Amino acid sequence: MADYIEVSDDEFEQIVLKSDVPVLVDFWAPWCGPCRAIGPHVEALATEYKGTVKVVKINTQQHQRTASQLGVRGIPALFMFSGGKVVNQMAGAPRNARAGLQKFIESALG
Repeated sequence: MADYIEVSDDEFEQIVLKSDVPVLVDFWAPWCGPCRAIGPHVEALATEYKGTVKVVKINTQQHQRTASQLGVRGIPALFMFSGGKVVNQMAGAPRNARAGLQKFIESALG
């Protein structure tokens, strides 16, 4: 069983904005090469940070409303939420995916 959650537009508020722990949101699509490249790293970090950070993936091909509301113009796009607010965001895949994503998460944890 995966430690990340696939979320729809309709579930976003409840699962992300009302979360009692920080949330990493990965906006992606199946046709996106960079999304597929970082996907395994995002999923591994979901396991590593289980209980500390919630990891959520939103397929923008199926669920466009939330991405549009947040101003996502390209994917992959990663957002860190804490207390229902965006505390950090990243457009594109980091050069060193695992380390870059870990640093991104840690920056939101303080």
